[in-house]
Amino acid sequence: MQIDNSKRFIPIGLMLFALFFGAGNLIFPASMGQAAGSNVLWALLGFCITGVGLPLLAVMAIGYSGLPGLQQVANRIHPYYAVFYTVVCYMAIGPFFAVPRTGTVSYEIAISPFLSEEAKGYAQPIFLAVFFLISGWFAATPSKLVDRIGKFLTPALVLTIAIFIIQSFINPLGKPQTPAPAYATPGMAIIQGILDGYNTLDAIAALVFASLVITAVKHTGFTDPKAITREVYKSGFVAGPLLAVIYIFIAKIGAESVTAIGVQETGAPILAESAKIFFGQGGAMLLSAMVLLACLTTSIGLISCCAYFTRDLLGKLSYIKWVIIFSVISYLIGLFGLKTIIVSTIPVLMFIYPLCVALVALIFLHKFFDGRRCVYAWTIGLTFIMALYNGVHTAQIALGGLEEILNSWVPLHTYGLGWIPFALVGFVIGLVQRAVTKNNDPKLSTN
Repeated sequence: MQIDNSKRFIPIGLMLFALFFGAGNLIFPASMGQAAGSNVLWALLGFCITGVGLPLLAVMAIGYSGLPGLQQVANRIHPYYAVFYTVVCYMAIGPFFAVPRTGTVSYEIAISPFLSEEAKGYAQPIFLAVFFLISGWFAATPSKLVDRIGKFLTPALVLTIAIFIIQSFINPLGKPQTPAPAYATPGMAIIQGILDGYNTLDAIAALVFASLVITAVKHTGFTDPKAITREVYKSGFVAGPLLAVIYIFIAKIGAESVTAIGVQETGAPILAESAKIFFGQGGAMLLSAMVLLACLTTSIGLISCCAYFTRDLLGKLSYIKWVIIFSVISYLIGLFGLKTIIVSTIPVLMFIYPLCVALVALIFLHKFFDGRRCVYAWTIGLTFIMALYNGVHTAQIALGGLEEILNSWVPLHTYGLGWIPFALVGFVIGLVQRAVTKNNDPKLSTN
């Protein structure tokens, strides 16, 4: 049956949702819910800004740019920066963070809850070896089987989560507790929720996967750039509310879970233990199996995506060799465990995300400053300084008295958002240079 042309954005929006949605998107709102307690709704407001709004804006921005992908858009700043930032983004959603996380989330939800304490001591390395061996095998031998499984798993997992959510209303686990210090007031909860939303990695993934959405729109018959941009926007408004609904109710379950299961280190045991209470051992095993398969298909897709990108960028090793390299790296990083991976990711995300937000804003403002490279360069340059500082500071590397100076002189710095005034200053400097050197600075595509 042929889909009405006016409704073609719906399946594309569902595809975009499937690209974003994974088990990692379940563990972070659950963990945030426990920590935020009675301030969970305020934390969710911030979480949805960076976990839902920003990824959708990133996809829309690439569509609006008229360019095929992240590297081409980042070329507006400088070709060297384009390569650097694109590589950082691919490695973040690939072998350094997101792919190892798929393996460790699978283990924490699908395997660990059903093992004895003695077995947990040696089970994780064995499980991860098998997990990444399978991931690497399927990534090295692309098959329609993976696509078919993925198409089945996403709606099946969403249905399972929906039943999970309904059960949480029928038999609530308890009442939200006193918020952790980082969420102590509504304002603090919003800011911390914004930072928590970084962990989904969806905004970074959106910059990388936007080209897939644009290609899908073109395949439905749209050729006019404005029409393509409009369909990308409409697709985003299908995926966004679906993500937000899941985040809201999973965070609710997390907030109510403390009295029933205690405070957990990550969101994975929150989901696993809550499933046991709601459905018993059998139901928890079903949820575990669904999460495991969803993580596996995500791992295969990410390894394949990163292998193709690196092969095309460097041109020195074959696709299969890059698959093997990334599978091994993912396994070795996965051995550190889910909590360590999450903690280690945060400094990198504090560096990546400000640059992502600044780039997205510049794309939408492109016509306002006539696409002048100086505006791009100054804005990203000053944002880079504070983004790098945020990453180093979050990694707890001592920088002398610089922190006190920044706290005193840079607005929003105490909230981890000091890059915003730096970006604004860079934007203004770029506009001044644009006005002074009207004919000396390269003008980029105004699309």
